[in-house]
Amino acid sequence: MTVTASPDLVFERSDELGTAGHEQVVFCRDAATGLRAIIAIHDTRLGPALGGTRFYPYAGESEALTDVLRLSQGMTHKAAAAGIALGGGKAVIIGDPATLKTPELLRAYGAFVNSLGGRYITAGDVGTNADDLDIVATATAHITGTNHGSGDSGFSTAYGVFVAMKAAAEHRWGTNGLRGHRVGVEGVGKVGSHLVGLLLEEGAVVAAVDASQAALARLAALYPDVEVPDSVVDADIDIYAPCALGATLTSSSVAALRAAIVCGAANNQLLDTSVALLLQGRGITWVPDFVANAGGLIQVHGELVQRTKEEVLAGVADIAVTVRKILDLSRTTGRLPSDVTADIVEARLAGADVQEVRS
Repeated sequence: MTVTASPDLVFERSDELGTAGHEQVVFCRDAATGLRAIIAIHDTRLGPALGGTRFYPYAGESEALTDVLRLSQGMTHKAAAAGIALGGGKAVIIGDPATLKTPELLRAYGAFVNSLGGRYITAGDVGTNADDLDIVATATAHITGTNHGSGDSGFSTAYGVFVAMKAAAEHRWGTNGLRGHRVGVEGVGKVGSHLVGLLLEEGAVVAAVDASQAALARLAALYPDVEVPDSVVDADIDIYAPCALGATLTSSSVAALRAAIVCGAANNQLLDTSVALLLQGRGITWVPDFVANAGGLIQVHGELVQRTKEEVLAGVADIAVTVRKILDLSRTTGRLPSDVTADIVEARLAGADVQEVRS
């Protein structure tokens, strides 16, 4: 009998995640609170796996599993590209946080995190915040980004995307960088809203969209001059900044894209790796998402190793150095930015002396 691999699986998937090499995937259920969560540990060669907890109303378990596998793999790449002594992990809680989230559920989730003995360190993500993490922390010490620690990482993530975008703009257009260029920001939550502010301060013209009317209302109160079109993917913009959920870059969206640069905070922006070729074919510069959005990871890692706020901010600013290196190599070799970055990641994962890296 022939068995066809399904994307619903972990180790024998039919998609690209089938060869991603996840070390451990844990399914968590607590009937009393309604908790259904998945924790994925992708790679711990550089250190314990760290990644946020996403609380989201997935259509089903299969969709949640695919997301957590993709996100945890991205965290491995993010830490390695940033030179941080951490592995990659991620967790998702299935459900609408507006109706399902309770202190009891968060404590139950914390107990599952604690059961992994420190192999996975959790933090905040879409649908969770520092207040939630304070509750999770009552059940586990394997956590970062609480109010008693470094707090919400939204600004650090936004600042990292900003310096990455500025480096890409200077690489493409010269020293004026972002000034006067039109940026379309897709998603204006706790990261995108900070990014809008930084862009406006830099002299960019900003258009923004979000599925949440409340988020757009908050943005309008802060920045009334920001345009709100129906879409930014096909708008007359110079830079597209995806800052919501991933996989917005597909064959059809790339065909419609009018921007010259793509750089944003969303994880897993490409539907699959073939989209990178489509971007290159259209002459669009893509800054790999796990490089641009590493600011939050740099912040929470700084909390773990007791760095000052000034040291953390300097580390986030160094994302620009990495972006320049990647884009320069891409230009001189003709290779995709994602392939150049993959080489950097693999070299660090394969050649790392774990004791030296962790020191």
